[in-house]
Amino acid sequence: MKEDIQLLVSIYQNAQMGIIGIDNIIPDIEDSKLKEIILEQRNDYQDILKKIEKNLHKLSHQPEEISSIAKIMTYIDAKINTMYDHSSTNIAKMMIKGNDKGITEISKKIKDYLGQDQEIISLAKELFRIEKKNLNTLKKFLSTK
Repeated sequence: MKEDIQLLVSIYQNAQMGIIGIDNIIPDIEDSKLKEIILEQRNDYQDILKKIEKNLHKLSHQPEEISSIAKIMTYIDAKINTMYDHSSTNIAKMMIKGNDKGITEISKKIKDYLGQDQEIISLAKELFRIEKKNLNTLKKFLSTK
C-alpha cells in the first residue's frame, strides 16, 4: 500500500505542476490557437487529478500539494522566460520542456513502482500519454527560423 500511495502522490504532483505551469503562462499567450490548446491540456490534467484523488481517498490518504517554494519558483521562471518574448515559439518551448520533464519523471516512477495495483499503473500511464500528447501537439508551434 505504501508503494501505491507513493506512486499516486508522484503522479498527482506531476499533473499539479502541469496545471501550475499553465496557470502561470496563460496570461502571456497572445496566440488564440495556442491558448486554446494549452487550456485543453489543463483540462486533461484536471481530469486525471480527480481520478488520482479518488484513488488516494480509497487508500485513506489526502493528496499532497506542491510546496509553496516550488510554486513560486515556477512562477518566477515563467515570468522571466516571457518577459521579453511572448511568441508562440517561446511559450511552446517552455511547455515542451515541462512536458519532457514530466515524461521523464513518470517513466522513472513507473519503472521503480513495486506495487501490483493495475489501476494505479494505468493512471500513471494515462498521465504519461497526456504528457506525450501535449509535447507532440506543441511541436507544431516551433518555428523553423
